[in-house]
Amino acid sequence: MLHAIFLLLVCQLTGEAIHRLTGLPLPGAVIGMVLLLAWLALVPRERPTLTAVSAWLTAHLAVMFVPAAVGLVDEGAALSLYGVGLVVATVTSTLLTLVVTALVFRWSLARHAPEAPE
Repeated sequence: MLHAIFLLLVCQLTGEAIHRLTGLPLPGAVIGMVLLLAWLALVPRERPTLTAVSAWLTAHLAVMFVPAAVGLVDEGAALSLYGVGLVVATVTSTLLTLVVTALVFRWSLARHAPEAPE
């Protein structure tokens, strides 16, 4: 199990290093994930252990949001000034994203749907 956690951290660190050294316009985490995907393609025996570790991390995901919640509580003064604007911006952008996603999906279905036989 420690080996799988080490593999995740090495891929993350390597991705961050590649990002900083090369200036690629991709986040280091994405580069690290591509490296992890390549590693899993080359070394498939790692999959069961990595599956167990990722299941454990996913099961305890709520704990990882605690620092963000503490940060929000710490910024009470800023939230009291800009909280309404932040809520409006968040709700508006979420709804806009949903609408655009639905429209693109419908367009894609209409464009790529097989034609009905005559």
